[in-house]
Amino acid sequence: MSERKVLVIGLDCAPPELLFTGFVDGLPNLKKLLQHGIHARMKSSHPPITIPAWMVMSTSKSMGKLELYGFRHRKPGTYNEILLANSYSVKEKTVWDILGEHGKKVIVIGVPPAYPPRPVNGYLISGFMTPSTEKDYTYPKELKKEIENLVGEYVPDIVFRTEEKDKMLKQLHETTEKRFKVIEYLMENKPWDFLMFVEIGVDRVHHAFWKFFDKQHHLYQPGNKYENVVKEYYRLVDNHIGKLLKLADKNTTVIVVSDHGAKRMKGAFCVNEWLIKKGYLKLKKKPEKTVSLEKAEVNWGKTKAWGWGGYHARIFLNVKGREPQGTIHPKDYKKFRKQLIKDLEAIRGPNGEKWDTQVYTPEEIYPDGKGNYPDLTVYFDNLNWRSAGTIGYNSPYLSENDKGPDDAVHSHYGVFILYDSSKEQGKKIEDINLLDVAPTILEVMRIPVPPDMEGKIVKEAA
Repeated sequence: MSERKVLVIGLDCAPPELLFTGFVDGLPNLKKLLQHGIHARMKSSHPPITIPAWMVMSTSKSMGKLELYGFRHRKPGTYNEILLANSYSVKEKTVWDILGEHGKKVIVIGVPPAYPPRPVNGYLISGFMTPSTEKDYTYPKELKKEIENLVGEYVPDIVFRTEEKDKMLKQLHETTEKRFKVIEYLMENKPWDFLMFVEIGVDRVHHAFWKFFDKQHHLYQPGNKYENVVKEYYRLVDNHIGKLLKLADKNTTVIVVSDHGAKRMKGAFCVNEWLIKKGYLKLKKKPEKTVSLEKAEVNWGKTKAWGWGGYHARIFLNVKGREPQGTIHPKDYKKFRKQLIKDLEAIRGPNGEKWDTQVYTPEEIYPDGKGNYPDLTVYFDNLNWRSAGTIGYNSPYLSENDKGPDDAVHSHYGVFILYDSSKEQGKKIEDINLLDVAPTILEVMRIPVPPDMEGKIVKEAA
């Protein structure tokens, strides 16, 4: 039997609602994979955010085991200092590390957090966290010159929270074209047994243009000029996937995945404004204009809790002995937290409507957690409302994101498609988990699955 190769196509933020149903008839190549392979909704990390979701997928280890709770982490013993996640934050072996140890040649492109580039048994290009292409963003370093000779300046990411939609759209298409040109070049010119890439553009087009096509979005305007932008971008990506499928031989298993899904954003809820109103967060004086919490004059000696914004809220408690000016005695921690949870769950919408707000303790979602996780994780109205961390508003309810234009939020389920040309399956299977991807890849490639991986092999793929 010929040894199998695996091509993993990562579409950041792609939801099953669009890929499996809404857009599929206009996507002939993805439709072929759906019709002749297996597919499932895939449960994302908890919470469903880009970092750490891709690493949960790539290591088959939970966020707690990875000590990776988001793009940024709070520096211990401080209130406002943060640490940014990077490739060296990941201490567990990825699936490509394991394959490399077994002599397999790998190519990895843009799987976050991929900067700084780390050595692999093959080639690696870092992704959207690359600060500048003046830096080394490839392994080996010499690959950078090959890329620039091929496409000129390689752009790992673009500014997507902007009102300059035409400019952003042009940049999005240009960077996507370049990325796929690089992928095609590597597929044709470098040895590989495993190739995985992430197209971050899918995420960017959702956040920048969701309100223009979704008729249920509160900011949707009929007949707008961007009505078909998202659908056309999916077609662009599908066209390039078709080229990759032609380059893949019959011994290549193709897997399409996303780290989480997406859905319309109903608005942003100002978590710190609410904490101020409830008396949990105390200011020395009210800011004259909208500011981040870092720039506000917080009275930490009288504050009990504060929050971070994002697609979910991270709330930290001001505990004596842990924080510099702690106000909550450790013996009162759980009692206080219980009351705060009750208050959070009672929040209603701007018109008094009942919300499906979910509040989680670290014990619930990070039972084996290490490092600096939040004291509470909050999904306002089941993630339909984004969390805004800035303060200085007259109301805690915002119709738009506080960090710049953003039309979409993350949802709990991404996509999983597996296509093996030697099998005719064409069926939907039961929901799987991000944790299941890495062991399934190893099974397909006949590499032993390490016993400490937390996911299961997708049996239909074996």
